[in-house]
Amino acid sequence: MPDNLFIPSVDLRVGALEEYNRRQKERAAQHKQRPKPRPCITLTRQYGCQGYPVAERVCELMNKRTGEPWLLIDRAVLDEVAQRHNISRDLLEGLGEKNTLLADVLATFSPRWVHSQDCFQLLCKHVVSLAEQGNVVIMELGGAIITRHFEHAHHFRMFASQQYKVRTIAQRLKLSEEDAEALVLKQQRKRDDFVRDFLHCSDHDPLLYDLLINNERAGIEQIADTIVQFVLDGEQ
Repeated sequence: MPDNLFIPSVDLRVGALEEYNRRQKERAAQHKQRPKPRPCITLTRQYGCQGYPVAERVCELMNKRTGEPWLLIDRAVLDEVAQRHNISRDLLEGLGEKNTLLADVLATFSPRWVHSQDCFQLLCKHVVSLAEQGNVVIMELGGAIITRHFEHAHHFRMFASQQYKVRTIAQRLKLSEEDAEALVLKQQRKRDDFVRDFLHCSDHDPLLYDLLINNERAGIEQIADTIVQFVLDGEQ
């Protein structure tokens, strides 16, 4: 898939997730009472916007501003987690056997996910578990929809004109504008179909988000700064 050319290394992020799980266990052992949930950030984008560079920069800034480690989680990471049962088990331990929130979330999904070869149920459980623990940036994955019940979750969406998206994809993947436009339309349609079929929603709904950000008018640094400041202001 063309996205792989500009998506951060999965192995590096899975390693960071293992370290995150280790620290979570240490932190839990030091607290007899359940600590206040730490913030969770979801970021979605129209295909062609600079989502991954923004998500990486948000993680870097939150690391510095909070003094705690932050993780970038996307579908590639969770697919790898599903293959590594020890990580998957550790990640899901915090959910418990009867998580009413998870049940409420999964009850809104299409019956199709039960039979999905993509293990959609397991993916959703991982997203919920990570969102509950906090200090994560969840990239795509229907994160804004799956975690919409969490008060400590903050949701952002990036959009841009079709011309801008085609131009950036053409530049980043070294394609003709004609081929880039066909790719943008194809990939956006696939994403829209997935959200509609499995989540019975549209992630284009502006009411899902705290902020909508025009990538054509704001660069990576400005968008990341805006998201970080918004989240930290809300935590005060």
